[in-house]
Amino acid sequence: MPQMPSIIASDRSLIPACDVDADRFEELIQATHDLPQIGGYKISAELAITLGLPTVVRIARKYTDKPLIYDHQKAGNDIPDTGKNFAARVKASGISALIIFPFTGPETQTIWTQSAQQINLPIILGGHMTHDRFLASEGGYIADSSIERIYQLGALHRLTDFVVPGNKPDVISRLRRLLLEHGVDPIFYAPGFVAQGGTITDAAAAAGPRWHAIIGRAIYGATDMRKAAITLGSHL
Repeated sequence: MPQMPSIIASDRSLIPACDVDADRFEELIQATHDLPQIGGYKISAELAITLGLPTVVRIARKYTDKPLIYDHQKAGNDIPDTGKNFAARVKASGISALIIFPFTGPETQTIWTQSAQQINLPIILGGHMTHDRFLASEGGYIADSSIERIYQLGALHRLTDFVVPGNKPDVISRLRRLLLEHGVDPIFYAPGFVAQGGTITDAAAAAGPRWHAIIGRAIYGATDMRKAAITLGSHL
């Protein structure tokens, strides 16, 4: 299968996480859409449930043609058969790319990924998260060995775009090495900054030349969202 073009044209950017209500979403787009450091917007499940994805896309497209990335929080965990219709609905809404975190096994990961690829809907694959007690070794539910398997299978599916935890630069470095060993020069998308303890400069040092910082509260919670985005963008 041919490799899709990059979701975001620039090598590094900020992606505001739109974990907001409808009014704040439009204010956020208005305040930041023309900033060169903004690469796109991550659309939350909460916003999609409130408005519906087509309406979310319609609001955003009044101001910008930058990529809109849907994070279903966390898609890719149902039975394999549901992947085709899910991808089709997301694509039909006008969304630019879909994030999946396929914790329920390689069969679901494969079918959901292929269902999106068949209709040219770019996938951004995640497997590691930012919060405490996530891995089994930390008291969580997810086996440590499962994380590498998720990213390895993503490489076999010819994916280039991956979510990594921005507040864990050692994990970013390890996953970058793993993907390079499997023939993929990854583009990383990293949440976990400011409110979750991560720093953009530390993540940048680990991520390599192509990566995008997903920023939530530090932008949408700011009194001046535009100024906050400009300040954070200076650390890329």
